[in-house]
Amino acid sequence: MKAIICTKYGPPEVLQLKEVEKPTPKDNEVLVKIHAAAVTVSDCIVRSGKVNILLWIPMRIFIGFRRPRKPILGLELAGQIEAIGKDVTRFKKGDQIFAFTGKRFGAYAEYTCLPEDGLCMPADCIMALKPSNETYAEAAAVPSRGTLALYFLRKGNIQNGQKVLIYGASGGVGTFAVQLAKYFGAEVTGVCSTTNLELVKSLGADKVIDYTKEDFTNSGESYDFIFDAVGKRYSSKLQCKKALIPNGKYISVDDGTPKLYLEDLILLKELIEAGKIKSVIDRRYPLEQIAEAHRYVETGHKKGNVVITVGHNDKIS
Repeated sequence: MKAIICTKYGPPEVLQLKEVEKPTPKDNEVLVKIHAAAVTVSDCIVRSGKVNILLWIPMRIFIGFRRPRKPILGLELAGQIEAIGKDVTRFKKGDQIFAFTGKRFGAYAEYTCLPEDGLCMPADCIMALKPSNETYAEAAAVPSRGTLALYFLRKGNIQNGQKVLIYGASGGVGTFAVQLAKYFGAEVTGVCSTTNLELVKSLGADKVIDYTKEDFTNSGESYDFIFDAVGKRYSSKLQCKKALIPNGKYISVDDGTPKLYLEDLILLKELIEAGKIKSVIDRRYPLEQIAEAHRYVETGHKKGNVVITVGHNDKIS
């Protein structure tokens, strides 16, 4: 099968298209024919190996010192189950699924094997039937970005009627966060660049702020909850405090290690099928152009999500 192999840490060019052996599922695994995979900031960090000096050793222990010990990268995918192990009961051949692969990686390929029951611990695989009304490409963008948005909004104890500000509202996590905050009944203000104002409005934001023209911490508005959805730490908690009500909360997407739960992935599926939220896809690239996809994500200017299509028909069935 075709797969993208990360030969060493470095720029996008270290990702090389190779022919590798097609995997065989274990008794508790399913074999997935991958139709689409997302390319996220997290993928780019893993490939480059560039992290905060305090995280360098933990990352190398977890991923590999000289190169990733799992050479086929990619954290989230959508595809169809081609075969199942003898102990699998939740899925059957032909099921259309979407998944977060976690520490297994493996999404940048034509096929991968995933365990039927991912655990709730950080970085473990979670997999569910994909939303019936989304394409494989759209569904591939949901498992990590959507569950991250849900996790951090819950961490902020979001409540109906609250005033919530989302910084980075046009990004992969941000586009889901805007829609989920509206689902929870919040009054949402989205912060993004000039070119993305209309997109964020279309996702349900009540107000939008162009960060190139206005500093929200100096606007005089007060919020119950501020969520930095890009992890750039736009401003310190002290700076943001003047934009929060007393006892208001500020949370960044890089605050701690989130836990991704299967129940949350299933909830996102149900919300998508009910028309409450949707995936935002900026660009699609074929598997062979994975380096170009990584380069684009690293510009920091993507709208929503970037996906890789893997040589199969991308359709809703």
